[in-house]
Amino acid sequence: MKKIAVIGSGFSGLAAATCLAHHGYDVTVLEKNSSAGGRARKFEAEGFTFDMGPSWYWMPDVFEKYFALFGKKPSDYYELDRLSPSYRIYFGRNDFLDIPAGVDALCAMFDQLEPGSSRKLLQFLDEGRYKYEIGINDLVYKPGLSVSELIDPKLFAGVFKLHVFQSISQYVRKFFKEPRLIQLLEFPVLFLGATAQKTPALYSLMNYADMALGTWYPKGGMHKVVEGMTRLAQEKGVHFEFNSEVTRFNLNQNSIQDVMVNGTPRAFDYVVAGADYHHVEQTLLPASHRRYSETYWQNRDMAPSSLIFYLGLNKKLNGMLHHTLFFDEDFGNHAREIYENPQWPTAPQFYVSCPSQTDPTVAPPGCENIFILIPVAPGLTDTPEIRERYYNLVMPRFEALLGQSIREHVVYKRSYAHADFQADYHAFKGNAYGLANTIKQTANLKPSILNKKVRNLFYTGQLTVPGPGVPPSLISGQVVAAQLMKQDERAKVSV
Repeated sequence: MKKIAVIGSGFSGLAAATCLAHHGYDVTVLEKNSSAGGRARKFEAEGFTFDMGPSWYWMPDVFEKYFALFGKKPSDYYELDRLSPSYRIYFGRNDFLDIPAGVDALCAMFDQLEPGSSRKLLQFLDEGRYKYEIGINDLVYKPGLSVSELIDPKLFAGVFKLHVFQSISQYVRKFFKEPRLIQLLEFPVLFLGATAQKTPALYSLMNYADMALGTWYPKGGMHKVVEGMTRLAQEKGVHFEFNSEVTRFNLNQNSIQDVMVNGTPRAFDYVVAGADYHHVEQTLLPASHRRYSETYWQNRDMAPSSLIFYLGLNKKLNGMLHHTLFFDEDFGNHAREIYENPQWPTAPQFYVSCPSQTDPTVAPPGCENIFILIPVAPGLTDTPEIRERYYNLVMPRFEALLGQSIREHVVYKRSYAHADFQADYHAFKGNAYGLANTIKQTANLKPSILNKKVRNLFYTGQLTVPGPGVPPSLISGQVVAAQLMKQDERAKVSV
């Protein structure tokens, strides 16, 4: 039985490990941290349970397809609730939109804000559905090894329907004029790695995912998904070793002979690197066996990092939803300060997750669990003083927009930013979301899942295909597992 090391237990690592074990491989997951999940870990403090990273459960079909590979359903491992409203957007004091669950209610909201726009919304969502079906059900499962993968009759027949040659900014404005509706439809691209003016309209598929497929919540928190995937992996025979950091690969010509784990050499037939791609290349491999140079990496466009505050409050908040976006400052300026002129933002937009509004188990009775996220450029200087400055910048706005005191009720506070992403995940430039989804970094133009100089090394995760986010990372693990098995079969035939 071939032995495989999977480095990292994020969504891509868990998916790759489970797929490979399911097909008869002896799989060991090596995780440097004390628990599974990567960026989707949790921590507990003073009676509060905080999801550390992902908080949105979108694209439920991707999770269903994954569990179905093993004859399972998500409901075998965790319980989902659809949020209604999906989320709230604040534009100012007493100026907010609650985004309803369900297309009929969305149509009514659009007509109220821009009379007659519901008909345009239905067309917009129908075009988004087409892009979603092509993109999520087909393109993202390709390994990105050749341009020939894109030579597909379906793609050529519908290339103009995919709107890859116009920006999401232009595309949205063809349908709608109302500024709040435009902001609603542009906000998902803030996390893709470019401004709305430079992001292809292909990504209106995210609006379809949001509005048609819905926003969901796994009871107990997003970490319940990690726990479910870990349990499934163990059922398939995957071994987990925590507090086990890989520090070097020992090579024999063009193969990894040993993986150094906490200073001890371990022999494996194949290695799947679910850790940060840049870190694996530039730290674990000798220069002679790196596929990409440091110059290559410095020239990549990265998706944002984040400044996060985990707060425990000793009171309940009035008028708070599970997900709330605060767009009371200039959206375009914040995006430019992330992507075009990287700097700490002047007047940032921010996002607040309050899962205790939905789930009483994540906070003590009468208390509130708060997660505040500010998208920021990667590679910035991150100091405690800067973090505190931004805490004191967003909290008064938070209080003013909600019309109630918050800061005096904070009984637990923890911040997390670039330095933490680097320490915990070796994240390149302290990024939170991986590689930007730009045209020049799409499909086979992303860093490859293969290292041509090291025959038994594969890469998975948000710095390779198909890209950043929880569902793409889940798919990435499946893609790399399939490619490894394909290569292993070829090797057996050639012997």
